[in-house]
Amino acid sequence: MERGAAAAAALSCTFRSPSPSPAPRWRRPLLGFSSRVRGWGRGPRAVAGAPRVLLLPPGRRFSYCTQSKFLDINKRQNKCSLATFSSFGHPGISLNNEDSVKDKLLIDCGEDQDCVIDGIVALGKFDALHIGHRELAVYASKAGTPFLLSFVGIAEVLGWEYRPPIVAQCDRKRVLSSWAPYCRNVVPMEYQVEFSKVRYLTPRQFVERLSKDLKIKGVVAGENYRFGYKASGDASELITLCEEFGLSAFIVRSVMDTTRRSDNGVMTTVNSSDRGQVSSSRVRHALAMGDMEYVSELLGRKHRLMLTVKENHLQERKRIVLPKSSMLNMPPADGLYENCDLINGGHRGLCRVIINSETIDIEMKDGNSLLPNTIQEHQQLGIEFG
Repeated sequence: MERGAAAAAALSCTFRSPSPSPAPRWRRPLLGFSSRVRGWGRGPRAVAGAPRVLLLPPGRRFSYCTQSKFLDINKRQNKCSLATFSSFGHPGISLNNEDSVKDKLLIDCGEDQDCVIDGIVALGKFDALHIGHRELAVYASKAGTPFLLSFVGIAEVLGWEYRPPIVAQCDRKRVLSSWAPYCRNVVPMEYQVEFSKVRYLTPRQFVERLSKDLKIKGVVAGENYRFGYKASGDASELITLCEEFGLSAFIVRSVMDTTRRSDNGVMTTVNSSDRGQVSSSRVRHALAMGDMEYVSELLGRKHRLMLTVKENHLQERKRIVLPKSSMLNMPPADGLYENCDLINGGHRGLCRVIINSETIDIEMKDGNSLLPNTIQEHQQLGIEFG
């Protein structure tokens, strides 16, 4: 977590996950460790009462995981009775106990932090919501009710330079909804944790809080996942700690970038930790190159640039020009982009987009797309790049 990508800055639009439906009962198979992750045992072994631990390759069917014997476990009932603070102002929440407010892990959940009880939490840095992140949600959905646990305020705490988010905060719910067909027709929900509240937690303290405060059933993480103070914990330690606290751990192999994009004949490498896996850094690199086909392959969808219409915008019959300050997330490189779609509540029409150092110029293919009063101040527009 200490070395994670910078969190998205606060935007004018916010996201709130709906309250989840009750999670189904889940039984844990008697599976041991895989030898593919450093520090694990050599090959599978049956351990009576052990939590589920498995290294999962992306794209593989999950059915083979259910062939082991199962062990019933009773649902925990040790629910905290103390009402705590939610940043979305849930009714009936008491603010009298300042310690409980300060210690609350989730910042966008209801009373008692019970929104994720018995769920399966995917851990990671979900800036881009790319196909690798989607794979974590897929495996979480196969084991129970899927959640994403996102950390906010990392850049501010560590003093990093601001970078615009890849996905606008107001657009995250739409993206997660598009994952439902991959996740047993369940929309993964996202909850946030202030990085400042977990920054100094050791790996053991962090897993303990997941278990005792959130009362989840298990976690899903990528094989390169790091957590705890100064990123001292790895996937192997996560498995050990989850076993200690009675949680199931699912370790998923990285989704690799199979497009083999190159710059002047040299394979794309974006940072020292890049081993060819799909990553948020790789998405940012593709956007900086203006290669929108490549961006779409990494995201598993078209990139949508969100904008807020400001008073200094220019609107003509077929054209609208907005300042770059209207942007709510990261744009592609400056240049001309054909075959784009303008989204204004619904699909407004095909357009071409010119991005320069100061403005975003949107020219509609259909002259009737921008009738008078179609675009008004403070509205949000989306541009999807073909």
